[in-house]
Order: sequence, then structure tokens, then C-alpha cells
Amino acid sequence: MAELDTSGGGHKKGPGVKKGKKLSTRIDLTPMVDLGFLLITFFMFTTTLAKPKTMEINMPYKDPSMKQEDQNKIKESVALTILLSKNHKIYYYEGMATDPTKPPDMKGTTFAAKNGIRDEIIAKKKNVDAMKQSGALGPKDQMTVLIKPDTTSTYGDLVNMLDEMNINDVRVYAIIDITDVDQEFIKATEIANGIK
Repeated sequence: MAELDTSGGGHKKGPGVKKGKKLSTRIDLTPMVDLGFLLITFFMFTTTLAKPKTMEINMPYKDPSMKQEDQNKIKESVALTILLSKNHKIYYYEGMATDPTKPPDMKGTTFAAKNGIRDEIIAKKKNVDAMKQSGALGPKDQMTVLIKPDTTSTYGDLVNMLDEMNINDVRVYAIIDITDVDQEFIKATEIANGIK
């Protein structure tokens, strides 16, 4: 048991001074030790509750009977390519525009609540679902969004686009480096629409 002795030293004796009884004050520090262990236990317990937050990534299924190059192929009918450009402008087209001699039907939009990119994603998703129901696509085919940020786009635009993927429940999407052909498509669309 820990204790603290605070008894006084010697007193001057003089005439008329009564000799007092020496009293010693004892302070028991045992409850303080208990409190210390209680605090240590509390903090050890609460730090185990704070788990790091991670993003879940679903990896694609690898079919052993399928060739590696065929697994990564995306059908043109399910693909939607989104190009993030300067001034928070978004350009998009259906398919992947693999042939540079045939430019896609590129359209422009923004993150606006009405007539924005969300409406286009919803429309493409409905179109893919309709093709599944008609039998034109297989049951495993899913809408795929290819996000290509330009060098002039902002990090915030990319984050907003990833939020749109979560909001619209788009399960298959990829962030890809923009190609020179895509940048030419953007320039041609901006010239055609009179955008500088």
C-alpha cells in the first residue's frame, strides 16, 4: 500500500507555547493505481474498435476455359466512354471508338442535376438491360463505363465521377489513361460547338 507521510519537523519551543500533539497525515494512493489501470484498459479497448476504412474491390472472375485476351474484351454495345475535360466539362460516347478513322458520336454534358452525366448513365443502363431482356446480350454482360480523365481535368471531377458510379450502382468501370485519339475527338467536338 502506497502512502505519503507529511508529518512536520521540529517546532520551536518557547514560553507560553503549548506542546501540541504530532499528527501525521496519510494519503492512500492505492485507488489512484486502480484508476490508472482502468484508464489503460479503457484506451486499449477503444483503440481496437477504431478499424481502418478500406475500399472494397471486386476482382473479375477468371474462367479457366477462356483465353486471357478474350476475358478482358468489352462489347461495344455495353461500353460507355466518359472523357473528363477542362472547366468541369464531360464528353461521352457509346462504345469504345477503337477505329480512329470513324469518330464516335460524341456529346458534351456536365455534372448538372438535370440533363447531366447521371441521366446519360441511367439511360445507358436501361438500354443494356433492355438488350439483355431481348436476348441480344448474355446474362453475364454488364454495362461498362470507361473513365478517361484529360490532363486538363481536375481531381475533383474524377472523384465526382466515381461518386456517380456508386450512386447509379455501376458495378463495372475502369479509369484509363486518355489517348491522343480521344483528345483529338474532344478538340473536334469543341470546334464544332464553338467552345474555346
